[in-house]
Amino acid sequence: MKQYTNTSCLRLVRPIIIAILTIMHIAITHCAGQVKAERSHMIKKSKRHGHKHHNAPAPAPAPQYGDHPAEASMFNVLSFGAEGDGVSDDSKVRVRVFFSLLLSSSNEQAFLAAWKAACKVPTATLVIPQGLKFLVKPISFKGPCMPNLVLQIDGIVQAPPKVGYWKKSSLFQWLNFKWVQNFTVQGTGTVDGQGAEWWSLSQTPHYNVQRTSKHILGMKPTALRFYSSYNVTVRGISIVNSPLCHLKFDNSRGIKISNIAISSPEDSPNTDGIHLQNSQHVEIEHSNIGCGDDCVSVQTGCSDVYIHHISCGPGHGISLGGLGKDKTVACVSNIIVDNLSLENTLYGVRIKTWQGGVGSVKNVSFSNVQVSHVKVPMMIDQYYCDKKFCKNQTGGVTISGVRFDQFVGTYAAQPLRIACSHDVPCTEVDLVDIRLKPSPGLGGSREASCYNSYGKAVAPLVPASIDDCLRSDGASIKRIARSHDVVCW
Repeated sequence: MKQYTNTSCLRLVRPIIIAILTIMHIAITHCAGQVKAERSHMIKKSKRHGHKHHNAPAPAPAPQYGDHPAEASMFNVLSFGAEGDGVSDDSKVRVRVFFSLLLSSSNEQAFLAAWKAACKVPTATLVIPQGLKFLVKPISFKGPCMPNLVLQIDGIVQAPPKVGYWKKSSLFQWLNFKWVQNFTVQGTGTVDGQGAEWWSLSQTPHYNVQRTSKHILGMKPTALRFYSSYNVTVRGISIVNSPLCHLKFDNSRGIKISNIAISSPEDSPNTDGIHLQNSQHVEIEHSNIGCGDDCVSVQTGCSDVYIHHISCGPGHGISLGGLGKDKTVACVSNIIVDNLSLENTLYGVRIKTWQGGVGSVKNVSFSNVQVSHVKVPMMIDQYYCDKKFCKNQTGGVTISGVRFDQFVGTYAAQPLRIACSHDVPCTEVDLVDIRLKPSPGLGGSREASCYNSYGKAVAPLVPASIDDCLRSDGASIKRIARSHDVVCW
């Protein structure tokens, strides 16, 4: 009787099993074809549509990104399970058929899987296709990879919009690139940090933040960060609404940034556009930056930096520093900033150092700068303090060889402010061809102010107070300043 029952059950179940396997086979075949079709369609679409570039603040030849490589070296994130619907978590593979779950116990990150595959192929291109939105949680792309890897961003990549979606271990950055070489990020797409809730938390009282948030107060992620990378190019893309810095380079060399657009609201706190730290041989050109902090921030350890044809506003202008906080050593040298357009910014160009710091800022040139309704177009501040009160300290980072050349336009508060340390004067400061007028109908000081700064002024100089701002540069003053200097390199 038992044997008869088992046989009967098998006869009843067998057709169901066969039907299920048939349906699964059809689904798998259809899915494979769909993925292949999607990949082929996106590649053809990408080829069909040219590359558009953001308007530069000054005329520049349109960069030629070249044709896409052969399909064998193309790695479209759609082929690795990314959905691109702006809702699904595209940092993880979306398993499309039930049978795939039986074959794989891993829910590997889709973008990371595509990265690993492209990383192994010379001259490969990892494609984030246009017309789609990809919601991606914090992720780290690690090298080294084969030479000439390209990340082609033509779609929209979005960070999690809610602070609670972020783990404590991922608060330093969102899209992180480590140890990459000969690498390019390019395209017509957008990297969107969705930082509005982070900015709101910055304005919330300390007690309420600790009570309602699991995160550490003051920690916010940078949108796009490169660490210990070499020969990196970033061009064409837009980076918007980062919780903190939009684009950051740490301990990197051979950086080229061109034709990018960075945007966040004027009141978004600490949202630097481009932040450089311990990086050398950097060029930033033909880009538009508007944010809630420095459009470009150059920090300690940076040298041989060339910034030109930049439109900045809103924001805090182009800044070197703050340097030397908590008596640390700060070293910055050979910085050229040329051909700028700044509108409605807090500052134009400035050097800011903390009291008590050590080190040096040498060989800095700011030239061909046009300002419109900028609060203070030119500044050196060796008493920098981002609090209501800072303790007075002796010593400071030495500043020498700074040139302000060909500044024109309007200011909203004061044309020039140079406040150098009582113990460490600024030397070899040149003011050449300055023609600035106050913005119509606005108050503020009409006079330039300088303290303990030495150098030369060359006409034309408007307002006339600039001509009397600097002291004559004597050999004894140079010796005093250099006695505080330290060997940086």
